[in-house]
Amino acid sequence: MAQMGGISGLVYSALPVAVLVPVNTAFGLVPAISAALGVAALILLWRLIRRDSAQPAVSGFIGVGISALIAWFVGASKGYFLLGIWTSLLWAAVFAISILIRRPVVGYVWSWVNGHDRGWRKSRRAVLAFDLATVTWVLVFGARFAVQHHLYDANQTGWLGLARIAMGWPLTAVAALVTYLAIRTAQRAVHRAHPHDTETDADVAPAGY
Repeated sequence: MAQMGGISGLVYSALPVAVLVPVNTAFGLVPAISAALGVAALILLWRLIRRDSAQPAVSGFIGVGISALIAWFVGASKGYFLLGIWTSLLWAAVFAISILIRRPVVGYVWSWVNGHDRGWRKSRRAVLAFDLATVTWVLVFGARFAVQHHLYDANQTGWLGLARIAMGWPLTAVAALVTYLAIRTAQRAVHRAHPHDTETDADVAPAGY
């Protein structure tokens, strides 16, 4: 959540889309693209003024810029959503493959973020917990792709914008909660297997996560 800028970062990420759709309906493609870029720039400036972490805002601004460029090339506002649609499919595939080969992405990301080794792989319960968390992300990314791709093909730009927002931070929050619970379960499993090596994990890792 910290890497995404916290709750405010998730909310900010929906603002360019919330501006793009109505402006496009009222004034056309170019003003809509300009408005989305303007909102993204203001969010970045606001974070800099508040001395918040700028990385999520910079990433968001770059993402909006790329999406706007795609929309301009496509010649329709719905092109703005193509990057997110196909990125969702990519991540769904990556997470799903990691489960099939018994290397759940969530477990490896947790090890990397918190500086842990991969001793959790020796615990069947820990692996299962990370599998379930990874499946949750597969469902989130897969649902985003399926719904938004359908709306894109149906030329339902307004509904596409609503789906982008509704399936954005709310689903991310749910998946993050499942991930947190999976990490807690895995920590307890590893702690029971190696109590002397992991005695502080349960107290330290969630705060860092």
